[in-house]
Amino acid sequence: MVVAKSFVKWAGGKSQLLVDIQKKYPVELGRGIVRYCEPFVGGGAVLFDVLSRYKIDEVLINDINKELVNAYVQIKLYADELIGELGVFQDMFWNMTREERKIYYYNKRERFNYLKINNDEKINLEKATLFIFLNRTCFNGLFRVNHKGQFNVPLGSYKKPLICDTPNIKNISTLLQNVTIRCGDYKNCSTFIDRNTFVYLDPPYRPITQTSNFTAYTKTPFDDKKQIELSKFVNKIHQVGAKVIISNSDPKNNNMHDDFFDKLYQPYHIKRITAKRMINCQAENRGNISELLISNY
Repeated sequence: MVVAKSFVKWAGGKSQLLVDIQKKYPVELGRGIVRYCEPFVGGGAVLFDVLSRYKIDEVLINDINKELVNAYVQIKLYADELIGELGVFQDMFWNMTREERKIYYYNKRERFNYLKINNDEKINLEKATLFIFLNRTCFNGLFRVNHKGQFNVPLGSYKKPLICDTPNIKNISTLLQNVTIRCGDYKNCSTFIDRNTFVYLDPPYRPITQTSNFTAYTKTPFDDKKQIELSKFVNKIHQVGAKVIISNSDPKNNNMHDDFFDKLYQPYHIKRITAKRMINCQAENRGNISELLISNY
């Protein structure tokens, strides 16, 4: 059995919640349910768990983040080349002083933003290498862009960050060989989804407070209007018979009277589970919170 884990640190990543999510996998998975879809793939923790455990005939993953999707594609097609480049980065970075690391990191960030803005498919491997390097060395593994779409996260404080995880990248490449990878709006996945499909939806979370929306993956925020649009998409794929799980934040962490998701997904099963707030600039504000697992079965 090939086992893999997320190759990036990702805000809202589901590694710590896998046990709870596994309990909600449809019992028909790998038998009657032979198609799998993740319209917001993110770090792919659930994806890699499903692919490691079950024989799935057809898999579609999608994300609106072009740089993340490009990294998936490059790992699928050019894992050895990517490993070679990341190995060079790691060797150099590990042997630098703090000041040398600052210069190196910000030069790489500038180069990444140049490639990001001047989208040239000829340099997609370099862009993926820079994307992973920055993710593994930046502050808290955030992916955040400014209003110009430029990655603007500062350098982190890791002593020996694992930049090149060779065995994991190779395993991911193996698992991705029969996976269709798309970049775009989640709604474009609807043509793939049928009654034999298990769909896991992990959209950008609704901020618990007005000040907690610490990261923007794209220039356009995923606001309440978009959360409502997503619920309509869920209703649509529910009607065709797909098995659906949705993750999101629990507004009741901050306001016990906030029934936004309880009302939005009232026809479905809503379970509150415990998670750790892993990314916060102040360590004392990292602690247990409630998150939502919503399913239509």
